[in-house]
Amino acid sequence: MQHLDLQVVRRALEWSCAGQRVWLCTVLATYGSAPRAPGSLLAVNVEGQWIGSLSGGCVEEDFLERVAEGLFDQSVSVVRYGAGDGVSLPCGGVLDVLVEKLEPDCEVQAHLRELESALLGQRRLIREVDLASGARAVFADSEQGVRIEREIDRVRVRIGAAQRLLLAGYSSVAQACAEFAVGLGFEVILCDPRDEVLDGVVLDGVEIRRQLPSVFIADGGCHSDTAVVALTHDPRIDDLAMMEAVRTDAFYIGVMGSMQTSQKRFERLRRIGGLGDAELARIHAPIGLNLGSKTPAEIALAVLADILRIRSGIPRNQL
Repeated sequence: MQHLDLQVVRRALEWSCAGQRVWLCTVLATYGSAPRAPGSLLAVNVEGQWIGSLSGGCVEEDFLERVAEGLFDQSVSVVRYGAGDGVSLPCGGVLDVLVEKLEPDCEVQAHLRELESALLGQRRLIREVDLASGARAVFADSEQGVRIEREIDRVRVRIGAAQRLLLAGYSSVAQACAEFAVGLGFEVILCDPRDEVLDGVVLDGVEIRRQLPSVFIADGGCHSDTAVVALTHDPRIDDLAMMEAVRTDAFYIGVMGSMQTSQKRFERLRRIGGLGDAELARIHAPIGLNLGSKTPAEIALAVLADILRIRSGIPRNQL
């Protein structure tokens, strides 16, 4: 299944190319409980057809009614739901939504194609919207950080592919990581060529590839929104995965092992793999936050917590 944001942008592009006006909605912020995270998209055309989601359904229904009544005729507006506006969210939360009216012209279609390329993992972008004029611009994004940055007169939204977790090899820790990551909304891919290890393994929502993770990575399996983690203790899998991962734009690269094991691994990667200081510095080893983890689930929690920390651009000393 395609990443939902990609489906929204593609459908909006189809409508625009067919000569239809489109309203593109972006969740800017949530307060309290909310069913959709900041950055989530919804698109509606002039005929009332829609794709995407802002909430569990209550917001969408009200928004469609407002569009039909012609209440979003300006180029851009910000609407708050769940704070005494007559639409209360079942979860009790509050959310702010950016609403853009997109005319069916070449400039809009070119903008949507740029968003499509970012959502396909071809590059990462920051999308900037002027809240007064509705003017839009995109800039290359080479950093990790919060998805939405909001100022008085403008909004910046990070646009990239669906967050991917690539598990290099199967283990009990990898299984726990996969389960956590699926729940967090990651696209999860597990690569392991060992048939005897994968025999009987069932992971709901996970793509399992029976190949060396290093081969998958070398064939383009990583983009800049990918986290690569090796959790097998098998250097034939872990070391090769690290050698290939550092040659990609993956935003997180980590491998499991004690301080002593990690030091020996770095020596092997330097001697056999030819990796230099800059490449080795990209590898998180020992992997994860130091939470005193012992069990597979606890280690997986530490790993995912560290991935989320990096994705959000938070230094360790600010935890």
